[in-house]
Amino acid sequence: MKFSEQWLREWVNPSITTEELESLLSLSGLEVDGVEKAADDFSGVVVGEILTAEQHPNADKLQVCSVSDGNETFQVVCGASNARAGLKTAFAKVGAVLPGDFKIKKAKLRQVESFGMLCAEDELGISDDHGGIMELAEDAPVGADLREYLNLNDTILEVDLTPNRSDCLGIAGLAREVGVLTQTAVTVPEVATAPVGIDETFGIELINDDACPRYLGRVIKGINPTATTPLWMVEKLRRSGVRAIDPVVDVTNYVLLELGQPMHAFDLAKLSGGIRVRLAEQGEKLELLDGSEVELNKDTLVIADHEKAVAMAGIMGGEQTKVAEESSDIFLECAFFEPIAIAGRARSYGLHTDSSHRYERGVDFTLQAKAMERATNLLLEIVGGEAGPVVEAVAEGKLPTRDDVILRPERLNQILAMEMPAEKVEDILTRLGLELSTEANGAWRAKVPSHRFDISIEEDLIEEVARVYGYDNLPVKSPTMALGIEANPEAIKPIRLIRQSLAARGYQEAITFSFIEPGLSKLFDPVNAPIALANPISADLSVMRTTLIAGLTKALQYNVNRQQSRVRLFETGQCFIQQGEEMAQDPMLAVIATGSRDPEGWTGQSDAMDFFDLKGDLETLLADSGILDQCRFEPAEHPALHPGQTAQIIRNDNVIGYIGALHPLVQKELGLKGSVYTFELKLSELQDGVVARFESLSKYPEVRRDLAFVVDEATPVAHLMAAIKEKAGENLKELRLFDVYQGKGVEEQRKSVALGLTWQDASRTLNDEEINDLVDQIVSSAQEQFGASLRS
Repeated sequence: MKFSEQWLREWVNPSITTEELESLLSLSGLEVDGVEKAADDFSGVVVGEILTAEQHPNADKLQVCSVSDGNETFQVVCGASNARAGLKTAFAKVGAVLPGDFKIKKAKLRQVESFGMLCAEDELGISDDHGGIMELAEDAPVGADLREYLNLNDTILEVDLTPNRSDCLGIAGLAREVGVLTQTAVTVPEVATAPVGIDETFGIELINDDACPRYLGRVIKGINPTATTPLWMVEKLRRSGVRAIDPVVDVTNYVLLELGQPMHAFDLAKLSGGIRVRLAEQGEKLELLDGSEVELNKDTLVIADHEKAVAMAGIMGGEQTKVAEESSDIFLECAFFEPIAIAGRARSYGLHTDSSHRYERGVDFTLQAKAMERATNLLLEIVGGEAGPVVEAVAEGKLPTRDDVILRPERLNQILAMEMPAEKVEDILTRLGLELSTEANGAWRAKVPSHRFDISIEEDLIEEVARVYGYDNLPVKSPTMALGIEANPEAIKPIRLIRQSLAARGYQEAITFSFIEPGLSKLFDPVNAPIALANPISADLSVMRTTLIAGLTKALQYNVNRQQSRVRLFETGQCFIQQGEEMAQDPMLAVIATGSRDPEGWTGQSDAMDFFDLKGDLETLLADSGILDQCRFEPAEHPALHPGQTAQIIRNDNVIGYIGALHPLVQKELGLKGSVYTFELKLSELQDGVVARFESLSKYPEVRRDLAFVVDEATPVAHLMAAIKEKAGENLKELRLFDVYQGKGVEEQRKSVALGLTWQDASRTLNDEEINDLVDQIVSSAQEQFGASLRS
């Protein structure tokens, strides 16, 4: 936002320089982006009056003018098309110095002498307008110094406001802020109630009062359409970056810049029936003031009469109902629109206006009546006419409310790292316009003014105190805080280590949607009915997943279909299962793989991976967590896994997951070729490990025995090994399966299982008698439980 320093100082005039004002605003959070002069440096330019303007005898595009400075008359050759008798303009006399150190001298143009120069605005560095020489007001004092007459010894500041400080999008808000920061009184111009000269009104109907809970309107009749905007207003608008257009538009723009309240005026003769604030009909068309025609969407709020839309609410008025040169009666309006109703609407049409900029950020919902009276008084003063009574349509229950905010002294002092005196806090908050009362515990209860949209919690008040006190005045010290160190149980394995372990084994992490297609959910988990979403993104993502394998399989399918022959993926995430009225959300780990065992390479084999490759990776994870000895694998059935190639993972007699090959029917449904292997288990079980403990290495020798048992081919090796461990004694150091054989020398439907047993004691050497005794017990137990015999 651009503003004139002189205009600001009409409201509040602290004893500080422009540079100090710039620094003060920036340090308080209202960052000043730029500072420029209202006009470039020049001297010797006065208000001149053209007495005569005649055609140059030797040039078609030049005129020879007689120009008065109030004391003398000078002959000046001018090429501006708007030079004419009676015009008061900027006259640079001989000896004047224009911007760029351009000195005016006596000259001869096409054999005609010229004593000075009639200037355009761009030649004086006032603006970029070079359409002709300056046209000053008829009452401009001839001979007066132009800089003094136009008050050009001024500075224009541009402030970059954050979206939460919409209260400063006007001179009134900036003055209020400067007054607080400098402890200077703010002189607020008195806004008197405008005289009512007629009884005529124009009806207002709030059809959509959620988006527009307040709308004010007033009829003004008999205005002078030929009136001109006074110079002081034109200059204030120009220095704020707004071009003067006509008195009615200029007044509404002036009130917007002064108070921060957008306004608009309609030609009353072009309105029918009354005003209706409503949503647009889809496809409804409106020609805007900038000449463009838009096709409105049904979520756009419009101002309409009884026949058509006449303006986009809070954004821009319509071309058909604008105030024109022939307009004599107008309807002046201002409103409060909910920021949510305006936010984004202008951008959706490729627009951005001063009004939408303010309404999107929030306008004081109590400001409209004051703005209406201010604009009416200015219009009656400039264009004349008679005003009717103000008509207000309001939905009181839909207007915003401001909740009181509690500020605790101890919290304030903790955040600021200093003891802030209570009197200082109260002074700052009171100057900010907050009404304070004291609670029983010493805290302050602050009633927030209507213009401060950004104050709603205690931290907002703390920020305001710190900002006004001065961030550079706060003490520089390191924060101190009692930080209790949280317990970090060694037995709990961080999930990042699990991910790192899988990544090290060649798996890539995938993150899939928590929602899947209902048919896919039934394919992978027909037992648990999935939870349907009330408002799904699409039909393919309409239910919550009950297993990670479904999403991982789709990811694998996506990669395989794009010529990736070796895919290894894992995912950690929650599954959602309805259990009565509650929803269980269990964190799970799932892995899926297909393709060759090893990556392609000159040393690698091209063998396809199998069940035991994936089982080995799983056992590595279990071993890393220290729970491999607590887990076993048993044959099982799973609706999504291959019969005969599926095992359940059991820890301490509890099923914690499943591992196996993907079911052929599932693969056929998804169009997958080649074997696909997967496992899924509870992540909490994998994280809940054991604490590693130190054991010294035994200095005594190991004793090893290899036993080959012949058992029924259906006998699980894990069961056999568990039975052997029970009989092998406490000195058994290792039990390893190193061969399974079926064929010549072994009966049909039987298999040979070769196991290596290693014993070692930490305090002595084990003798053969002890080991032979343990072997006998192992053989007897295997024979009794499994009908096993030693292979000869």
